[in-house]
Amino acid sequence: LFDVHILVPVTVISIILFFLGVSGNLITIVIFRRSQEMRTTVNMYLSSMALSDTLIFLGLPSDLYRLWKYKPYIFGDFLCKFFIYLSETCTYCTILHITTVSVERYFAICFPLKAKATITKCRVKRVILALWGCSLLTAGPILFLFGVEHPDGSLPQESRECRSIERVARTGLLETMTWVSTVYFFLPMLCLTLLYGLICRKLWRSGQRPPGCQAAGSKRSHTQTVKMLAVVVLAFVLCWLPFHVGRILFAQSEIILYDLTQYFNLIAMLLFYLGASINPILYNVMSRKYRKAMSKIL
Repeated sequence: LFDVHILVPVTVISIILFFLGVSGNLITIVIFRRSQEMRTTVNMYLSSMALSDTLIFLGLPSDLYRLWKYKPYIFGDFLCKFFIYLSETCTYCTILHITTVSVERYFAICFPLKAKATITKCRVKRVILALWGCSLLTAGPILFLFGVEHPDGSLPQESRECRSIERVARTGLLETMTWVSTVYFFLPMLCLTLLYGLICRKLWRSGQRPPGCQAAGSKRSHTQTVKMLAVVVLAFVLCWLPFHVGRILFAQSEIILYDLTQYFNLIAMLLFYLGASINPILYNVMSRKYRKAMSKIL
């Protein structure tokens, strides 16, 4: 599908993202679990999200192989289904985690007394399990939609492709899952825009009043956390938006600029994996506590 002079730099970038993403997210999980001062409810969500981002990279070798040699697909029907299902599950899971932790911050800042009584580590653990369960179930149809197929009249061993199953796609399931994925992305983005708008308004109004020492410290802590989460959300949107736009284009059967769409999807794939690897870098840049905890562990 692509020339070698395009595939080589794409492969090099992908390998770099793989090592950065896997190592960075695993370090993040270790830091949030071992460092006593990092064991907050927010970091419980971020730790679970780091696990989701790590699992996303399991599908990268398969994606690279399909770029270099689309067919025959050598990994078999099970791994074809598994890699796509895992990627879909983790995509949904990351989105749900970002949305949920933002809702938690909204309540912690706008309704602090109620949040202190209701947002406990035990309840957060249950919510995280529910987010994973919801993601696993919602991505379930992917297992029936994708598999290894070969075109009619061709030799099975030479033309095997990991792709959507034609007889299932004709039922409309492919379009349905495309729109489910789209709603999963854009609806939370609308919620996040509203939530951070309300949070910023609350923090700005609280800054208008002369606070006491304890209130000032609490405000600084909230502001720092919100800034970091807002940057994480922005990076998430910028990296994953092309991926979802590319999916919508790919789902259109009558697309004129096929080659342009393929190159767009190639860039979207790199941005998708960048989005799964960038969070540990953002934590390191924006959080002094994270840097301190990492220096102790490493």
